[in-house]
Amino acid sequence: MDPRILDRLRCPVCGEPLAEATAGTARALRCPRRHSFDVARQGYVNLLAGRAPHIGDSAEMVAARADFLAAGHYEPVATALAATANRNARAADAAYPLVVDAGAGTGWYLSAVLAALPDAVGLALDVSKPALRRAARAHPRAAAALADTWQRLPLADASATVLLNVFAPRNGAEFRRVLDPAGALLVVTPDIAHLGELVDALDLLRVDPDKADRVAESLGAHFVEESSTPHRTRLALTRTEVATLVGMGPSAWHADPERIAGRIATLPEPVTVTLAVRLGVHRPRPRS
Repeated sequence: MDPRILDRLRCPVCGEPLAEATAGTARALRCPRRHSFDVARQGYVNLLAGRAPHIGDSAEMVAARADFLAAGHYEPVATALAATANRNARAADAAYPLVVDAGAGTGWYLSAVLAALPDAVGLALDVSKPALRRAARAHPRAAAALADTWQRLPLADASATVLLNVFAPRNGAEFRRVLDPAGALLVVTPDIAHLGELVDALDLLRVDPDKADRVAESLGAHFVEESSTPHRTRLALTRTEVATLVGMGPSAWHADPERIAGRIATLPEPVTVTLAVRLGVHRPRPRS
């Protein structure tokens, strides 16, 4: 593991620093109190303190997301995120910025940000093992760790320069703890019009109309929102791409696959879909 990343990791059990340890072909990270955490052969390290309450996205959902993102449909989101991260990382003036993606999935957005920040290193955190197998090799300057973002994050205080949260749960207290006081939390959330055409045609889960209020509630005690910028574009998709898009999102947990497939088959091609998100920049509240 890149020592610039390892230097900022902490044992999820006792909070002590971690160091690499090897025994034959097995690799692990270990703290001075001898808590040990295995490095999987796919490259990610398991930094869970106990069992996770959920397993995250399935292998099928992760594969669908990887295919859809690789086709470039969400490139406008990645571009906006990378540009915003670039400005904020430079403003923080860190010797080597650490970009942490909480709920990173396959690491696709983290990779885009690292490409815009040649001096930065990155850490992908997720609870889904299929996602982490991809995130571990998403970028040469990135590492990946199995971690539940609802629990204490396996990072030192004020160790992250930029923290990404893209379509993922938000742990305001922990995000504030691990973020440098001069750093920035970048949050991408779906807007009310996001994928609206598919929501109506396929009866998918709708974006909560109170989404912005819920984001503010989850972060308000720990962060001040500096800006919130809408990003909207129109996608022209094939029916196959629509099926992949549905399969990678939250509706994949709830929808009947056969019913969805039948409805997708009736859609005229190309299928016009609205991509509508908001990118919020949040600053840590000063400590009282």
